[in-house]
Amino acid sequence: MKTGILFDLDGTLLNTLEDLVDATNYALAQFGHPPRTMMEVRRFIGNGAENQIRLSLPDDNKEDLQQVLSLYKPYYTDHCQIKTKPYEGVLPALDILGEKYPIAIVSNKPDSAVKALCADYFPGIYALGETAGCPRKPAADMVLKAMQDIGVDRCVYVGDSEVDVLTARNAGVPCVCVLWGFRDKADMEAVGGSIYCEKTENLVNIIEETIHGQ
Repeated sequence: MKTGILFDLDGTLLNTLEDLVDATNYALAQFGHPPRTMMEVRRFIGNGAENQIRLSLPDDNKEDLQQVLSLYKPYYTDHCQIKTKPYEGVLPALDILGEKYPIAIVSNKPDSAVKALCADYFPGIYALGETAGCPRKPAADMVLKAMQDIGVDRCVYVGDSEVDVLTARNAGVPCVCVLWGFRDKADMEAVGGSIYCEKTENLVNIIEETIHGQ
């Protein structure tokens, strides 16, 4: 059986938080809504752009959701590489793993932004974002599509949130939970996370151990 490795993007491979905060607050401001703090947006990320904007809106102004979202998506795609950068140690780890395993990146971020970021930071690696007709994580669909597209029978999934743990469970694959991202260990433990990586320098070994333990 051929084994691959699937990675979440935000909070796992890339620190995208500042650009996400800036785009969120730009879109909110155009409709007169107050800005959100970095810590607030950090908690809102992970389950798609629509959910992120819904949570960012004041409780009494949810009717602006689609208008704010329609402004946020293109603005973020055009401004997603200003402050964003890979976490230290991620690129060498991908180089090592890529010599042995097919790799894919699967994100709930809009597909246009995912492909723009990955073309710049991770050229040549398969990347899939949220698209019509393919239910977003934590549904298994994106993982299963990516596995099929990169030609693997099984995989290890790597992510930084409770959404990632649930995605892996729904797809029937193990999840390596990284602790440098947008969620705390307790968030992932609460939904059954059990394999953790605290530092990028340990990522290759932990993924390999997980693969060989399957």
